[in-house]
Amino acid sequence: YGSLVWKADFPYEEKLYGYVLDYARRFWQSSPDHRGTPDLPGRTVTLVPSPGERVWGAAYRLAEDEVARVRSHLDEREKAGYGMLPIQFYPADRPGQPLAASVYVNSGERHYLGPQTVPSIAERVAIASGASGPNTDYVLQLAAAMRDIGAPDALDPHLAEVEAAVLLLLGKHNGSSATR
Repeated sequence: YGSLVWKADFPYEEKLYGYVLDYARRFWQSSPDHRGTPDLPGRTVTLVPSPGERVWGAAYRLAEDEVARVRSHLDEREKAGYGMLPIQFYPADRPGQPLAASVYVNSGERHYLGPQTVPSIAERVAIASGASGPNTDYVLQLAAAMRDIGAPDALDPHLAEVEAAVLLLLGKHNGSSATR
């Protein structure tokens, strides 16, 4: 649902694009490490319950002998307020054949911000940067990854609105027009 879609920094045997049901992707998680700092946390996505919605992303099949190591790596990578949730994943290329999967979602810790307005999210994204780079890269890479999936609804409205707001701010900050 987030950076794991385009930044799989672990070995895997298969990558599947698809969706989960009854959740929405929202930029309601602060990032005090990867896309921001403790003094200026960036914004990353989490999944929030939303009956009837679906969120596109990627799932990875791991080699059995890699599961524990990759899980430990991902637990460390997603440590700022995320926890693991079992979920059904619906691969795009396997209609009617959901897979058991796990996803990282907010764990109710202090990094979960709750509902935020798109302008406030974009304003923070435009100025935050952390160990993994500028927060703007996170937003733009996620939006590009959703477009690359090719499903008509993969780029959800919230992500599209945040992307547009960030591009507008970047255009104002660097003097160029933000078009896509």
